Amino acid sequence: MSELLVDRTDDGVVLVTLNRPDIRNAMTDAMTAQWHQTMSDLAKERTARCLVVTGAGTAFSSGGDLSWLGERGTETVPHLRDRMLAFYRTWLTITELEIPTIAAVNGPAVGAGLCVALACDLVYAADDAKLLAPFTSLGLHPGMAATYLLPRRGGPGLAREMLLTGRTLSGGEAAAKGLVNESFPKNDLMSEVRAIAMKIAQNAPIATRLTKVALNQDHQDLETALRWESLAQPVTMASADMIEGLAAHRERRMPKFTGS
Repeated sequence: MSELLVDRTDDGVVLVTLNRPDIRNAMTDAMTAQWHQTMSDLAKERTARCLVVTGAGTAFSSGGDLSWLGERGTETVPHLRDRMLAFYRTWLTITELEIPTIAAVNGPAVGAGLCVALACDLVYAADDAKLLAPFTSLGLHPGMAATYLLPRRGGPGLAREMLLTGRTLSGGEAAAKGLVNESFPKNDLMSEVRAIAMKIAQNAPIATRLTKVALNQDHQDLETALRWESLAQPVTMASADMIEGLAAHRERRMPKFTGS
């Protein structure tokens, strides 16, 4: 059984499903290896325009599969550091993709699983999904860039509360506090997310990728933003997609962008 399912549609939307529902989609070694290969393939795939990540069954992900810790408790700190750093970096390669990424949090997103969701460009959750980062209650320091992703998404106050107290948020609460973009009734989540992904996929690929780069740069001041835009916007002005976009606007029809 593949621990990661990859489905592609003709419109350029790629759906990746974490597929170990028997263990609430814990991030096993096998799943991690398949994730590495899938992200590597997507980075080179020119027809992909948007990625959606979700979980099979009732959970998004219960986090890292740490069952090996009990078996390998004699490992040294340097060895554990190397192992965990490789694990973190593999899963966070999703942040390196040029195409927009969306997390569809269909159920519990715990610890490292929550962090992978928050590493996506857009995050949508089922109203009743549970989002939590209970590292310290397990005797662990947070990992998977939790101390970066949680403050960046939800603000430092909420990050402190979730990481220090282990507070659990429902999808609805997470949306109200800005940790996720929006929440939907569980049965509507995937259809809503697919509609959003299709809207992204219909936009001009070059302009979309460059816009994602700009947003991820976190421009420090106005001048930095202007310098980037004065380079990136002319790139799109020279594209065939801009000509198509203007023509479609004049003719009141949907544009057919080709990424050229």
